[in-house]
Amino acid sequence: MKKEQNHKLLLSFLYSILLNALLSLYVIYHSLSKPGWGIEAMAEAEAAAAIACSWHGHAFVDSVVVNGRPKCECNNCYAGEDCSILMRDCSADAVSGDPQYLEPYWRQNAGRSAVVLSGWHRMSYQNNAPNYISMELERHIRLLHRAVGNAVTDDRFIIFGSGSTQLLNAVIKAFSSPLDHNSPVGVVATAPYYEVFREQTKLFNSREYQWKGIPSNMSSSTNSTQLLSENLIEIVTSPNNPDGNLQRRSKFLLGSSMAAIHDHAYYWPQYSPIPAPADEDVMLFSNAKFTGHASSRFGWAIIKDEKVYQKVVTYMDLSTVGVSSDTQLRVLKLIKTILLQIREEGDFFKFGYETMKERWQRLSKVVSSSNRFSLQKLSPHYCSYFNEFKDPSPAYAWLRCEKDEDEDCEAVLRNAGILSRGGTMFEAHSRYARLSLIKTLDDFEQLLQKLQTLIFSTDSYSSL
Repeated sequence: MKKEQNHKLLLSFLYSILLNALLSLYVIYHSLSKPGWGIEAMAEAEAAAAIACSWHGHAFVDSVVVNGRPKCECNNCYAGEDCSILMRDCSADAVSGDPQYLEPYWRQNAGRSAVVLSGWHRMSYQNNAPNYISMELERHIRLLHRAVGNAVTDDRFIIFGSGSTQLLNAVIKAFSSPLDHNSPVGVVATAPYYEVFREQTKLFNSREYQWKGIPSNMSSSTNSTQLLSENLIEIVTSPNNPDGNLQRRSKFLLGSSMAAIHDHAYYWPQYSPIPAPADEDVMLFSNAKFTGHASSRFGWAIIKDEKVYQKVVTYMDLSTVGVSSDTQLRVLKLIKTILLQIREEGDFFKFGYETMKERWQRLSKVVSSSNRFSLQKLSPHYCSYFNEFKDPSPAYAWLRCEKDEDEDCEAVLRNAGILSRGGTMFEAHSRYARLSLIKTLDDFEQLLQKLQTLIFSTDSYSSL
């Protein structure tokens, strides 16, 4: 009797194991093996993209849902449910460097550039590569620089960051290690410079480094021998933000042993001629200015020295545990799309260059119609990517107010309904203002219209 009971218990146990195994196989088959699991996600994305918003706005999958569909998010100066209402008293916004001018290219390449993520895509902190980076993305970044010819990557280390701004502080931190210096390292940049360099350095208020300002100001208050002996880090932006000029290290610091960080966010053929590959110790690149996907928050640093690289890796590990795997996958897809058509029909860089060149030429024509304003002087230069001389195509206009009474150019523009960044933000004279040329077509057309009105009203008043 006891043996019979044991036999029944054993059969029940084996039956339970078999049933669980069958159920597991059923779940796996229906969740993983069944094709077409991404159809619903693709349909949702295409439905949102199909909402035109009168071509003056966007609807996204994650937009606020109204009456069962994503709500339109309107461009500046447009309103209404479908963004069809133009607000006449609205100011043209030329403040931010939001590179939305590239959206038409990505609409033309919607299928190639789309990404569908499974719900279980890279859930772990770790992947199969060191330092939280996608090895395939790193490989494609090297292929990209080699194809474009704008940076040397051989025998260099590459590290990813949540935008190049995060990497900037990581590199400053690496260069200012307390093991190497007895006093705070000074961070400097030649004016006009991107104000985030100053503001971010001051924000962290580190005991290891501090903002020292402009090299020329330092040279006037410090003798040359003392200046060259100081521990300094120079940030060099080339092409420069805001004026688009190709920059070199400050002449006031030549001969010093100080470190340098080269910000090459705009060193791409759509913004600047590429005379030769950049070959510096530390080079920063921003995906925002490269592909236009600012919201993805992705950048990378190319570093020559392994010790500096390892310090940056430690910073990234402790601050954010690397960069989002979802972001890395999206950037990989974008770069693959660009490489597929490089120097072919549908070339990304040709599209970007032609767009920026046209905007610069149209703006220059408006500004040159009056002597009230002037623009930075840029001339054609040879570009190795296009293998020919190319006209200027800067990301920003560095506008100068020429009238004696127009001391504050930002205020002059603001009073005329144009929002800009004043020159003092870049530690330049208040007679200057930066106008962004890389926003939407709506933004650019509004800028031109307001500027034409301002110039026309000035000329009309002068002729009275």
